[in-house]
Amino acid sequence: MERTFALKGNVIYTPVCGQLELRPGSYLVCEEGVVAGIFDALPERYQDIPVEDFGEKLILPGLIDLHVHASQYAYRGLGMDMELLDWLEHNAFPEESHFADPDYARRAYEIFTEQLKYSATTRACIFATIHRPATLMLMEQLEQAGLPCFVGKVNMDRNSPDTLCETTEESLSETRRWLEESSDFHMVRPILTPRFTPSCTDELMDGLGVLQREFGVAMQSHLSENRSEIQWVSELCPDTHFYGESYSRFGLFGEGCPTVMAHCVWSGEEERRLMKNNGVFIAHCPQSNMNVSSGIAPVRTFLREGQRVGMGSDVAGGAHLSIFRAMTDAIQCSKLRWRLVDQGDPALTMAEALYLATKGGGAFFGKVGSFEPGYEFDTIVMDDAGLPTTRVCTLAERLERVVYLSDGRPFAKYAAGKRLF
Repeated sequence: MERTFALKGNVIYTPVCGQLELRPGSYLVCEEGVVAGIFDALPERYQDIPVEDFGEKLILPGLIDLHVHASQYAYRGLGMDMELLDWLEHNAFPEESHFADPDYARRAYEIFTEQLKYSATTRACIFATIHRPATLMLMEQLEQAGLPCFVGKVNMDRNSPDTLCETTEESLSETRRWLEESSDFHMVRPILTPRFTPSCTDELMDGLGVLQREFGVAMQSHLSENRSEIQWVSELCPDTHFYGESYSRFGLFGEGCPTVMAHCVWSGEEERRLMKNNGVFIAHCPQSNMNVSSGIAPVRTFLREGQRVGMGSDVAGGAHLSIFRAMTDAIQCSKLRWRLVDQGDPALTMAEALYLATKGGGAFFGKVGSFEPGYEFDTIVMDDAGLPTTRVCTLAERLERVVYLSDGRPFAKYAAGKRLF
């Protein structure tokens, strides 16, 4: 397969948060899997490379999902009348227990991987379950699909049903074995995944901190999503001042460990300060926060403070895998927050939402999510011909219509310079 080629079309990206870069009828050059540049006409040195002309279609960076549960895909849209802790008890835990059965896990992950492959998402941070064989199965399927993702074997050794609970020793030994076996993959990488503090003892967290330092892997979990959850953490960890300390005291909050925390709806000033100082990424999951009645995250505050923020679908708390949908939900939620909660926090713009969905979240993977030279070539091509209108739209308006109105499926998709379909 050619590693150096060009795409021609209407190129759109956000090099800076809030700044929409529009390059109509331009050439986007991929050289050995990374972006070489955007050109009005091909430079002489690229005259002989293959060119795929997409005409009037839109060429965007691939979207990044910083928080999704592959094991929950089967029950999207169910149980949306419950709050978080009840929803976990009645939906998440029973479903995830089925992944002890390899055949069930294979069929469930085939559905998820197929849907992710043909979505606009090029990279994702994914929760599996506590089951090591099933987690490796998911990683293998994603690798074969050409999707460079982080995947985590979940850890749970307390406050969990008998069908979905490990002993501390078992959780740590299975995690070590999984980390060792994960070295066989090239595109898919392991990420430590304590589900959240209520399901992990101090002994388990301490052991995970040791594994993180030994293997040098990233970390993901949940943080300050729901008020009942936060109260529970304060009871379980009375010596902490805020939820984030329950991770930080074990070196699992950005201390030399790339970390992404989902939600952060109710993170206070101290917690946010530690997140910023440690470079912790926030996965903003607006649809999930609405569905399980958690609240409206202060995304404008995050941006003003210089936090590292990306978008998450949080399937199945979120009912849709589409990060385009997450973008529109984020904009709409921010309008409600501005109107009803804090009129000093203006709503997100489309350019800001696109940044969060691309370069903002992509930074967790390195130089990902932009078309600046040297960035990995993750690209989606969107065809808005199926969205007819009598209006003559600008390129920015066409982008907005694609985000709000399309089914989210790209015409073509590239990850790390490889065309997936």
